[in-house]
Amino acid sequence: MSAKHVAIWIDHKEAHILYFDKSKNEIVKSSAERPHLHHKANAIGSGHAPAEKNYFHAVINAVADVSEILIVGPGSAKTELFKHATSHDPAIAKKIVGVETVDHPTDGQVLNFAKAYFHKVDQMRGV
Repeated sequence: MSAKHVAIWIDHKEAHILYFDKSKNEIVKSSAERPHLHHKANAIGSGHAPAEKNYFHAVINAVADVSEILIVGPGSAKTELFKHATSHDPAIAKKIVGVETVDHPTDGQVLNFAKAYFHKVDQMRGV
């Protein structure tokens, strides 16, 4: 595994961008206030908050120089980030090796999960 691996833990409030060199770690926070939405009968829309494109763009830009990206998180923000990367930054989207569900682990637990994940990816590639 190289130092160019990164794990992104994300929800709709903040993203933890975790490198194997912990001195590079950063947190990107969403600027939007996201109240808890309830789906009501006869209301337009799904009852879900819309994706904040500036937030996802900031997260993707923060990892533009890495070789491989693992995205993890507890809810839909991880798949929304992947979809954003696919439609807006396809070169970076090609670097995403996985999108996995995890709850609210510590940064250290995310890094341990990512190390094991990248090790499996490397084994599958014969590296």
